[in-house]
Amino acid sequence: QVQLVESGGGLVQAGGSLRLSCAASGSIFRINVMGWNRQAPGKQRELVAVITSGGRTNYADSVKGRFTISRDNGKNTVFLQMNSLKPEDTAVYYCNADVIRVGGIGSYNFWGQGTQVTVSS
Repeated sequence: QVQLVESGGGLVQAGGSLRLSCAASGSIFRINVMGWNRQAPGKQRELVAVITSGGRTNYADSVKGRFTISRDNGKNTVFLQMNSLKPEDTAVYYCNADVIRVGGIGSYNFWGQGTQVTVSS
């Protein structure tokens, strides 16, 4: 089994910063893409940012220039540095990872439980 645990959410004023972390553990052989998604109340879950094992990144247009995704492959951890936060960034943030398990065939996508980010105006 594989578990993803997020941390670092909270309440911050507009213009402030937060850093989210997500650590994967369990029977992991290799992690391919890792990413962050978010879901605001009444809205569909949306992609925020992704990063490959080689460090290539991609961002939603709404967060480009403000958010930075990074990862520590040795610790199976992905980070999301969020700067210049806006009230519209308020959402539950979920990390996900495309994991090849030890002894497994193919890869599977695992999700964390989510962490709340609230940005006050």
